[in-house]
Amino acid sequence: MSRLPRSTPESQGLDAAALGSFVAALDAGAPEIQTLMVLRHGQVVLEEAWAPYRLEDRHLLFSVSKSFTSTAIGLAIDEGLLSLEDPVVSFFGADELPETISDNLAAMKVRHLLTMTTGHSKDTVEALSRDRRMVKIFLGLDVEHEPGTVFVYNSGATYMLSAILQRLTGERLLDYLRPRLFEPLGATEATWQVSKEGITVGGWGLSVNTETLACFGQLLLQHGEWQGRQLVPVEWYEAATSKQVPNDNEENPDWKQGYGYQFWRGRHNTYRGDGAFGQFCVVIPEYDAVLIVTSATQDMQAILNTAWEYLLPALEGKEVPVLPRPERLELPPPSGPAPAGGDGRTYRFAADNMLGLVSARIDPDGTGTFSFRDLEDGSRHDLVCAAGDWREASAPGTVDDAAPEVGERVVTNAYGDGDAFVATLRWLESPYVATLTCRVTGDTLTVDVALNVSFGPTDFTIVSEPMSQN
Repeated sequence: MSRLPRSTPESQGLDAAALGSFVAALDAGAPEIQTLMVLRHGQVVLEEAWAPYRLEDRHLLFSVSKSFTSTAIGLAIDEGLLSLEDPVVSFFGADELPETISDNLAAMKVRHLLTMTTGHSKDTVEALSRDRRMVKIFLGLDVEHEPGTVFVYNSGATYMLSAILQRLTGERLLDYLRPRLFEPLGATEATWQVSKEGITVGGWGLSVNTETLACFGQLLLQHGEWQGRQLVPVEWYEAATSKQVPNDNEENPDWKQGYGYQFWRGRHNTYRGDGAFGQFCVVIPEYDAVLIVTSATQDMQAILNTAWEYLLPALEGKEVPVLPRPERLELPPPSGPAPAGGDGRTYRFAADNMLGLVSARIDPDGTGTFSFRDLEDGSRHDLVCAAGDWREASAPGTVDDAAPEVGERVVTNAYGDGDAFVATLRWLESPYVATLTCRVTGDTLTVDVALNVSFGPTDFTIVSEPMSQN
């Protein structure tokens, strides 16, 4: 059910052809766009999904999650549970604090977590994610600089904000926000990853659909007001979305305009939440507009550049270069010869491979079956790949304590490349796409893996255990 009103572009002072050029430019660009929504004066004037993606499906937001965590902290401050100046160490007991608390750790405050100025010389998230005792590890790391003096993007800092909120309220971050934010916005689909120590991860892991993210953007634009209710204090969002600290050490132009409380400042007096591989909630106050994008790219600046080249002049009422709008927006399955039939044997893989691939079988009819182990919870699921159109399947979805497990949509395809069976898998509630090029060599199956985006390697090879060991 729609939660935001719809309108024609012309009714909101926009040229439909100009918006069409914006869509065409995004479609023609290198970044893969998956869903898109533009709001003007609180009305949806543009909404698109590149098939097989859908606007109503939840989508993993990565670091856009941080802006929701900021919202929770603002609400907790308004409720008198904490303040910006509270020392971080004050929320934790002796079993989590280091034996010797350094001067810099003692000086670290809630404000420094929010503004990414904790004093660490690099992001702490990698050190934290190696162990289930993430809070203890964070507090035990060296704090090389005086807090407040150096901006270093730090997802571990946001995790600590979530941990503090949970200590104060007895609720996980998602549960705290449900009645205060998600339910008023109608975001019943929201899920959020929980760490092994039972804390909502805060800095990443939130999944909502495109319209929920648009509602959040409109809430920001309206300074926390929603349908006549002040959900979030005006003062909090004014501070959170303002430049609190400089970040001139960043490289890209839209990432060096200043940082607020878990919000980025951008060019053209904009602010936003953004997440890895091109997830955007961009607020454009001067033109009463919001831009929402979910995508898959390593070049996030390219998406904003396209917005400033095509969408911004449309909002300003200026002429926009005319580009023919595609009749259909889609990401078609790869095409190629039908895959040759395999030997029907099941090849098994060591448990520690980067893809979580457990086994693979290519049948004589040219159908491939791949079994995966979820790297987080160890659950297993099979995906079948065959020639033709996308084949839709379901894989285990995000789970939290308050919502039942819902299967994530996955589409698959396969084609032949000489002696290779090439499988493509798209996880539709995230940016991820994997291409598996499989070849039998003797009694092993070699799988060359290509990922479209990744925090680690995008290309690697895994080899099955010899059949004699199966």
